[in-house]
Amino acid sequence: MTGVDVLRHADAAALAEAVAARLVATLVDRIESAGQAHLCLTGGGIGTAVLRAVAASQARDSIDWRHVDVWWGDERYLPEGSADRNETGARAALLSHVPVSEARVHPIPGPWGSNSDVDQAAAAYAEELARAARPEDHAPVPAMDVLLLGIGPDGHVASLFPGQPALHDERAVTAVRGAPKPPPTRISLTFPTLNAARETWLLASGAEKASAVRLALTDSAGAFQVPAAGVRGRERTLMLVDEAAAAKLPATLGRPGA
Repeated sequence: MTGVDVLRHADAAALAEAVAARLVATLVDRIESAGQAHLCLTGGGIGTAVLRAVAASQARDSIDWRHVDVWWGDERYLPEGSADRNETGARAALLSHVPVSEARVHPIPGPWGSNSDVDQAAAAYAEELARAARPEDHAPVPAMDVLLLGIGPDGHVASLFPGQPALHDERAVTAVRGAPKPPPTRISLTFPTLNAARETWLLASGAEKASAVRLALTDSAGAFQVPAAGVRGRERTLMLVDEAAAAKLPATLGRPGA
């Protein structure tokens, strides 16, 4: 695994704008070099703010959206169209505003069709990931060119919460029951899938995230106590934070974001 580059931004708005600009540039470069890009989205306040900033950017049309595959790191096991689904938020914030091919949008299933329970839905998503894997990914899943992950106040990422059985799951996708924040039933990518990503961008905004950010960057932090500490990109890992979330970091750690 790689180290972590910490980039600080003045506030949540500046953070969202900077991440959006970086995301546009990264996707353009990846499509030019590889012909396609795999993007894995996150929900939450700052994750959705980034997507809104991309949608509002004059540079968004520099991305050939026809060649972008969109995935999710986790999802609430709720009916299609539920306002609490990450997919619903992402479509409203960005996907409905760009010409992404619907065949390349890969939402995590909910309780519909043959997915009569959360385990079947998780298995179905694992199968979809496996079908998209390529030899150059060197993994049983597509290596995400950019994996966006928000950090919770407890250090969770995706729906991998401290002390939960999902942290030990070696499958590509896992069902989550009894999550400590509602709704309790969820589906999440696991550590092996998350850590197959080429670039992982960890996002945190707000003073309530400061302790988790500090612990995620502490060498002694265990991934099972602080899941954010266990996620790193194969080529690059960025910790993108605002100053409130960076409040408990040493002043010398990190540099101004661009």
